[in-house]
Amino acid sequence: MANKSVFASMKGRLLPNATAKNAHGAPAYAYSDAHALAQVAVTGTFGGMFYQSPQEELEYVLDVAEAVEPKFLAQAAIYARQSGYMKDMPAVLLAVLARRDPVLFRAAFGRVIENGKMLRTFVQVIRSGQTGRKSLGSAPKAMVQNWLITASDRALLYANIGNDPSLADVIKMVHPKPASAEREALFAWIVGRPCNLARLPRTLQDWIAFRETGKGPVPDVPFQMLTQLDLSPQHWARIARKGTWQMVRQNLNTFQRHGVFEVAKNVDHVAKLLRDPRAIAKARAFPYQLMVAAQNVAGDVPRDIVEALHDAMEIAVLNVPQVSGQVVVCPDVSGSMTWAVTGYRPGATSAVRHMDVAALVAASFQRVNRGCQVLPFDFDVRDVRLEPRDTILTNAERLAALAGGGTNCSAPLAWLNKRGRAPDLVVFVSDNQSWVDARNGGQGTAMLKEWEVIKRRNPKAKLVCIDIAPYGTTQAQTRSDVLNVGGFSDAVFDQIAAFASGQTGPDHWVGEIEKIDV
Repeated sequence: MANKSVFASMKGRLLPNATAKNAHGAPAYAYSDAHALAQVAVTGTFGGMFYQSPQEELEYVLDVAEAVEPKFLAQAAIYARQSGYMKDMPAVLLAVLARRDPVLFRAAFGRVIENGKMLRTFVQVIRSGQTGRKSLGSAPKAMVQNWLITASDRALLYANIGNDPSLADVIKMVHPKPASAEREALFAWIVGRPCNLARLPRTLQDWIAFRETGKGPVPDVPFQMLTQLDLSPQHWARIARKGTWQMVRQNLNTFQRHGVFEVAKNVDHVAKLLRDPRAIAKARAFPYQLMVAAQNVAGDVPRDIVEALHDAMEIAVLNVPQVSGQVVVCPDVSGSMTWAVTGYRPGATSAVRHMDVAALVAASFQRVNRGCQVLPFDFDVRDVRLEPRDTILTNAERLAALAGGGTNCSAPLAWLNKRGRAPDLVVFVSDNQSWVDARNGGQGTAMLKEWEVIKRRNPKAKLVCIDIAPYGTTQAQTRSDVLNVGGFSDAVFDQIAAFASGQTGPDHWVGEIEKIDV
């Protein structure tokens, strides 16, 4: 007889062979081309990551954008902007599409280029030559011209904020033909040519007069235009009361410095706006942006404002799914997760790290799902005590304080197996670059091996891997019980809810993108 120690029957199904190496050189599973593009579309920021420079990230994006059909490329660009709330990535995908399929490019343009900042980013990307052409070409030029001609006066004023390129640069580049004397005057003012001031928009005329005299009401123009003026505390208070949710969130310390919060009614107004559910939804804010505001708010900002930020966070994550059965969430707190979400860019580096996002997701799940267990990990599972009754931000800060070492994605599953646990849903939030548990030879990854052990105890168990860095590999191959999904927006929670309830399969995320009509 053959050696039983070698040829004994294996328990459970055979693990699929790893198909790739991750950024650390350890075994992993590669995504399909469509999934790879979907993942990078909602996580890529071109700021550089722990394992990847900005140029390497761009080259990877261009490779996966070329690998898919033009229709899916158009759908991914639209999804990245409308559901992923991304800024630079949709413009890059649209620029590639302009070269690959001008017809689909025209169909997608207006759904991606929703404002002047996106327009300027798109022109910047094209002119860089990184996507295969340095001139706009006929189709892109026509679409940019049409946007400039048909945009509202207010949209053009907002578009006029920023440089490299400025809106004036764009106008000089494409030479739009204005349909009215008023639009001709506005274009002339933007590019710095003499114009008939009486034909400028009323709000712009008010701003010019206010700039010269300092008298009258605060003009209804973009906030950045007002900061150029010499304003009184009363003026700043009016700005705060008229500001959008996003603008107010970003300028709490500015308002404090200018005396806005010395008046109680101003504090009440701003606090009410920050916790307004409709305003939060309209702002399409990432929950982690509230974390930024709470972390960076000055110590002398009134407590009511800080409390409003905590309330806003609770509202922002209301669509975290409530799952029947036992839920375990595993935030990755290893060294590679300490990298900034937006990468490192001079003057534009986010204070929020991938670790903060993972912690925020974990704390949110714990708030919604009674009895949810949180198992943060790096080399192994880290010991942390969370109080379910504490605010989401408070618990997220406790988790994020666990700055870790190496990545071991199998550690939480091994921890559960050692204790004979078999939860119904396990959610990982990680960059998926596990290496501590790298298997030398044999089949699959250590994470998938440990998951199979859990599945033997609970055949209905499901695993969700939220990928928040676009490296293109996972430690658990997509299949009927494993969902790989990426991104920072609350759309991720919708995907998890549908998967956990059995309404959708593991390919649902890519399938949702493919449903977009172009």
